[in-house]
Amino acid sequence: MEDKNISDQNGTHSETNEDSERQNGHLDPDFQIFKKKATVIVEEYFATDDVVSTANELRELGMQDYNYYFVKRLVSMAMDRHDKEKEMAAVLLSALYADVIDSHQVCKGFAKLVESADDLIVDIPDTVDVLALFIARAVVDDILPPAFLKKQMKYLPENSKGIEVIKRSEKGYLAAPLHAEVIERRWGGSRNKTVDDVKVRISNLLIEYIVSGDKKEACRCIKDLKMPFFNHEIVKRALIIAMERRQAESRVLDLLKEAAEEGFINSSQITKGFGRMIDTVDDLSLDIPNAREILKSLIAKSASEGWLCASSLKSLSLEPEKKVLEDSATKTFKMKAQTIIQEYFLSGDIAEVGSCLESENNTFSPELNAIFVKRLITVAMDRKKREKEMASVLLSSMCFPVDDVVSGFVLLIESADDTALDNPVVVEDLAMFLARAVVDEALAPQHLEEIRNQFPGEESIGSKVLQMAKSLLKARLSGERILRCWGGSGEGSTPGWAVEDVKDKVGRLLEEYESGGDVREAFRCIKELGMPFFHHEVVKKSLVIVMEKKNERLWGLLEECFGSGLITMNQMMKGFGRVSDALDDLALDVPDVEKQFQKYVDKAKTAGWLDSSFCVNRPGHGKE
Repeated sequence: MEDKNISDQNGTHSETNEDSERQNGHLDPDFQIFKKKATVIVEEYFATDDVVSTANELRELGMQDYNYYFVKRLVSMAMDRHDKEKEMAAVLLSALYADVIDSHQVCKGFAKLVESADDLIVDIPDTVDVLALFIARAVVDDILPPAFLKKQMKYLPENSKGIEVIKRSEKGYLAAPLHAEVIERRWGGSRNKTVDDVKVRISNLLIEYIVSGDKKEACRCIKDLKMPFFNHEIVKRALIIAMERRQAESRVLDLLKEAAEEGFINSSQITKGFGRMIDTVDDLSLDIPNAREILKSLIAKSASEGWLCASSLKSLSLEPEKKVLEDSATKTFKMKAQTIIQEYFLSGDIAEVGSCLESENNTFSPELNAIFVKRLITVAMDRKKREKEMASVLLSSMCFPVDDVVSGFVLLIESADDTALDNPVVVEDLAMFLARAVVDEALAPQHLEEIRNQFPGEESIGSKVLQMAKSLLKARLSGERILRCWGGSGEGSTPGWAVEDVKDKVGRLLEEYESGGDVREAFRCIKELGMPFFHHEVVKKSLVIVMEKKNERLWGLLEECFGSGLITMNQMMKGFGRVSDALDDLALDVPDVEKQFQKYVDKAKTAGWLDSSFCVNRPGHGKE
């Protein structure tokens, strides 16, 4: 094959075969260095599944012009591995897009892959199908434009395997019904599901072992998990079984001793598993009254047998430590919040959550609001996509004060190291929850910096979470992609779309009323929304329209709604509060918005809509 150079309409330069790339590499020592380091980074990523570290390593190379080779190397190595690595490669490309690897380099990397299909097929017989699926996945993930396929067709020899790849991708995958859902699930979908599956397998193998007593089979199952970095979960769950079923203690300790001595579970994972038990012993004490005594006994026995280094563990006294900052009221609220959240995940009833929260936090304590935000997201992160979507919808619907939401995320990041022991992808999950909060207007973009400032250091977990959240928000079509991240894209039963529909309906009914509609009809439409704890959206949108158009017709609608009890003072406070938080943005279109808003606040206080304690919060100016 002759060496050729081709340029697409965007000026993308790509050689048509491996030889020319190798030739350029010999001329450029930097490229040779990059190739070696790229291969090492990909190998490490497949071993650790750490997206953030991989992104940082690639960024630190400082060779952006060669990033196309990283794309090519990542995909070609994944093609020769299992579905798990293929899914990991697709997820990594999506995470690196725009922030670390620009669109030009992504296109060039895939162009190189298509051109080298004839070479790849020698080692990977199913190259055509696998590479076609990678391209289709990149299109679905919005990192490759659909036009890429037609452009590439122009530059490929007629009988090349590259042509087959493009045709298979276009007609076999992207033209199929429900293609996006099918493509995203082809290699197993979300990595969170893999972690959940491993936890289930761990529980099953331990239960089977307790019944059968077959250590050899149990050790084989542990080895087959092929997740040595997650073996602390085996230790933790085994110890819980030993504490709950006292008759199983000797079998549990025998298994852990065997696994430690045979090297199936290393000393670091053993120590980490016991450490997690020490950290959660107070919670375990609610179900196992003498949990501390039992755990202390298990540590002593394990250390005496020589497979646990007790000196590397935290001290464990028989008396629980008293937390000065946590009074009985806070403890009670935490327990009730847990119950409220669990019931919400079963029922999906947002109004009921609002009612329960007003009852339990009748003083609207910022501390308790932050605790609820933390608890809501923590519980959701340990569940499936449905609950994650429901958590985001609830956070948007309840409309907590922005400062309380910020405090909640700060608490979440502070505890992320502990959460990571149960959820290895906690950084990715928290980043997505943060990005979703911004898209849902529960937070403003500037609040990300406020959170970031509380976690100094580039290597801090807070820095990693914030960096990833910003990358998600900067990506092309970010709003749509983030709203769909947990499945909030289509089914009528999806809570995410119920809220989006309500926002649209509120906007339409207010526009109709403002242009001459009937007050009784508008009143009926608001009532039929069936979401009384989302009426702050009516208040917010009405105020914005009144101030933008300087037309008080909608003020009359608010008077009617408040007078009849349809919109409560609490919802008025939330609606006015949301407008107060957005004054700086509104000032770009309405220069005198602050003056107007203060006038309407005074008017609302006189009418009894707002409590006398309400004040205008001006970002960057403090509170009046």
